[in-house]
Amino acid sequence: MPHPRTVDRQLPTDEARELLALTRELAGREIAPAAAEQEDAGRFPREVFTLIGRAGLLGLPYSAEYGGGDQPYEVYLQVLEELAAARLTVGLGVSVHTLSCHALAAFGSKEQRADHLPAMLGGELLGAYCLSEPTSGSDAASLRTRAVREGGTWTIEGTKAWITHGGVADFYTVLARSGGPGAHGITAYLVPGDAPGLSAAAPERKMGLKGSPTAQVHLDGVRVPDERRIGEEGQGFAIALSALDAGRLGIAACAIGVAQAALDAGAAYLRERRQFGHPIADFQGLRFMVADMAARIEAGRALYLAAARRKDAGLPFGTQAAMAKLICTDTAMQVTTDAVQLLGGYGYTADFPLERYMREAKVLQIVEGTNQIQRMVIARDVLGPESQD
Repeated sequence: MPHPRTVDRQLPTDEARELLALTRELAGREIAPAAAEQEDAGRFPREVFTLIGRAGLLGLPYSAEYGGGDQPYEVYLQVLEELAAARLTVGLGVSVHTLSCHALAAFGSKEQRADHLPAMLGGELLGAYCLSEPTSGSDAASLRTRAVREGGTWTIEGTKAWITHGGVADFYTVLARSGGPGAHGITAYLVPGDAPGLSAAAPERKMGLKGSPTAQVHLDGVRVPDERRIGEEGQGFAIALSALDAGRLGIAACAIGVAQAALDAGAAYLRERRQFGHPIADFQGLRFMVADMAARIEAGRALYLAAARRKDAGLPFGTQAAMAKLICTDTAMQVTTDAVQLLGGYGYTADFPLERYMREAKVLQIVEGTNQIQRMVIARDVLGPESQD
C-alpha cells in the first residue's frame, strides 16, 4: 500500500516545507509499510516514537529553549496529519504526548521546564495524560483521585481510565483532587512512570487502534514531591481545559489524515478495477462519491488550520477547536465508510486497509471529549450557558 499522495499544502516557511518533506519520508519508509501487520498483531511501535523524537517531531509546538521545534500549530498539525495517514497509532500517540507535555510547558516554572522538558521533547521519554476516570469521563470535574499533602510531599490515590500509553509511558500528567468538590479543587502533577505504587491494568480490547495501548492506571499511595506539582493548587482543571482545547486540534488533524488515507486507497482501487470493459473510476455514481469525500476532507482541513492560526495569533480558539474536532472526526467516519463501499466486498476484507481505517475513525468521535460534548461547547458559545431553572 503506497503512502498517501502529497497534499497541496500552504506552509509559512522553507523550514516548514522541509519538515513536511522529512515527515513524509519517515512515514513512507518507517511507519506505513508495517502498519497493517503491526496493528493486526497489537504491537506498539515504541521504536518509532524514539526515531521521530530524535528527528525533532515530538516537540514541534514547544520552545527551542527546552528542545522543542518552535513551530506554529499550523505546521505541527499538518505534520500530525501526515503521521496519522501513515498509521493512526503513531499520529494519535504524538498528539497525546504533546497533550501530556502541555501542562508543564505552559504552566510549569522555569526550573521545572529546564529540568524535565528537554527529555520529554527529545524522544527519550513518552507521555500519557491522566484526566478521565471510571466514573468521570465527560464530567471530568467530578474526578475522585485524591492528592494529600504531607509536608513537601503529595500522596496520590485513585484510578484513571482510558489512558493512551497506559503502562508504557515514561511520565504521566495526572489531575487529582487536592481540595474540595468541583473544578476548583483539582491540581496537576507530573508523575514518573516508574513511581512506586503506579501500575497499569491489562490494555482494553478495542475494535481499532490495537497497536496503541489504552489502559486503566492505578495510583496506590504514589508519592510525588511538591516540586512536581504543576501550577498552583486548585489550578488543575483550568490547566486541563487549556490542554484539551489544543488536544482537540490534534485529534482533528489525525482524523483528516485517516480520511485522506482512505480516499487515496479508494481512488487507487477505482482506477485499477475494471467492470463492463471500463475502469470503475469512469462510473458517475462512484465519481460523485469520491468528489463528496474529497470536498469534506478539504473543508475539514481548512477548519482545523483556521483554528490553529487563531491559536498561533493568541486569539481565543476553544470554540473553533470544538468545531474542528466535531467536523473532522465526523468527516473521517463518513469518508472511511464510503471508502469501504467503493471497494464492495473487498472493502470489507483485511486484504485492504479500508476496514481498518473505518474501525479507527470511530474512536476519534469519542476521544478528547465526545462529539456530543463538542456540540455543547459550540452551542454554549452561540446561545450562552444553559438555563439553571
